[in-house]
Amino acid sequence: MVQLVDPYGRPVSSRSLKVEQAGPQIRQINRSHSMHPSSGLTPTRLAAILRSSIDGDPERYLALAEDMEERNEHYAGVLGTRKRQVSSLDITVEAATDSPEDVKAADLVREITERDAFKDELFDVLDAVGKGFSATEILWDTSEGQWRPKAFKWRDPRWFRFDQDDGETLLLRGLGGDEPLRPFGWITHFGKVKSGLPIRGGLARGAAWAFLFKSFSLKDWAIFSEAYGQPLRLGKFGPGASDEDKDKLHQAVANIGADFSAIVPESMAIEFIEASLSGSHDLYEKRADWLDRQVSKLVLGQTQTTDATAGGYATAKVHDGVRDDIELADARQLGATLNRDLVRPLVDLNFGPRRAYPRLKIGRPDEVDIEALVKNVVALVPLGLKVGMSTMRDHLGLPDPDPKEDLLMGPRASEPTLKTEPKPGLDRDQTGTATRAEAMRISSAGKLPKPDAFERAIDDILADDVWVPLVEPVIAGLEDDLAAATTIEEAKAIFQRRLETLGVTALADTLAKASFAARISGETGEGTE
Repeated sequence: MVQLVDPYGRPVSSRSLKVEQAGPQIRQINRSHSMHPSSGLTPTRLAAILRSSIDGDPERYLALAEDMEERNEHYAGVLGTRKRQVSSLDITVEAATDSPEDVKAADLVREITERDAFKDELFDVLDAVGKGFSATEILWDTSEGQWRPKAFKWRDPRWFRFDQDDGETLLLRGLGGDEPLRPFGWITHFGKVKSGLPIRGGLARGAAWAFLFKSFSLKDWAIFSEAYGQPLRLGKFGPGASDEDKDKLHQAVANIGADFSAIVPESMAIEFIEASLSGSHDLYEKRADWLDRQVSKLVLGQTQTTDATAGGYATAKVHDGVRDDIELADARQLGATLNRDLVRPLVDLNFGPRRAYPRLKIGRPDEVDIEALVKNVVALVPLGLKVGMSTMRDHLGLPDPDPKEDLLMGPRASEPTLKTEPKPGLDRDQTGTATRAEAMRISSAGKLPKPDAFERAIDDILADDVWVPLVEPVIAGLEDDLAAATTIEEAKAIFQRRLETLGVTALADTLAKASFAARISGETGEGTE
């Protein structure tokens, strides 16, 4: 039995693949659901969280990335748009070769990618775009004697750490310490939006500072909105007021703000000082919007499709092109991950190792100018260009016709008349049209279709001397007799007398033989070649 190895050369244990590596036991150990570092976040704490993620403890950073998606609607919206846009793209699978074995392997991969849940599972794999990496465990089903993924389970990234030596190898936190991921058991995707260590490659790291400063702005904005337009309530007490009197006055001032009513002793006074504000009152909103636009640039590469800013339709179209570039990069990275961690394990476990594997591609289909394509095909096919019918149907979006289906047919082309300039040595009539003998010679050069059985029968009759004695009595001296005739009736009588001398029986026998030979040729299919 051939020992299977993964793309990194590690041996594969098929027995261990039948058990979840990140099962309930691991989930009980790694309970991080109560961790919310975004509460009370300050610049100093954020800097410490980012530093610790590089030093080998990414748990708080990954928890913060999760909080950002829950507490910042704009970041969650643009990040979700980027992930959904890629996970919804068309998936195609190309066989390595045209051999039946490779085609069968490609069909197996298509079977998995066409599952109803596969698009949602790809969305989970793309969690790496925000956090820098994602780990999805493959749950294999072998109940029918074949290896089929029954589910792709997203695992909480806080359950993982990177190897301290290289900073790139993903390890699972376990009872006895960190353990490597089982070969053929995981889809590990790294959303590389920038060069560097995987933990520094996600979008959450760049969006964290905008998240922090926006939270400050929103808090200040809420306080300002609560007090905006309210007059300042100023309580005054006399020099002999006791602490108890001061407490009562303070409570009265507070109650005016909440209940708009209060009772104070006569010796005390409350003044209302009208708020007088100048300048712009929308500073907080402008600052929050500006921070959101920076996040849009970071995640989508543009702002026109998320923020109503000046620029018009033309600017939005340009920014759409930038989004296409990001989409293409994400799709290419995701396709490479699936080819490595899904396609190869699926083929190896079911068919054994191969020199070449099916190739999975993610992306939009190439747009084809149908009008220009048809025009070029119509012009070039008569010149010798060979185009497959199935290829044209694919470009036109038409399925292959059913064998019992009525087909649309083009008009039949009329049989061309061969017109050429007279040349020495060619047998032609007075109109310049090539005679049958000349046509046969040109046909032998490939300029006319090959004659069928009926034409060959006529040629055989004309080439045989049998017909000469049959018609010779009819035409001998015919020209002199017709010259002596003075009326149409006399000419008809001349033809009648001469036809009576024709050997009709012998001529009929000759034509019957030719007809019989032509029919036999037609029955055998010779005449259709």
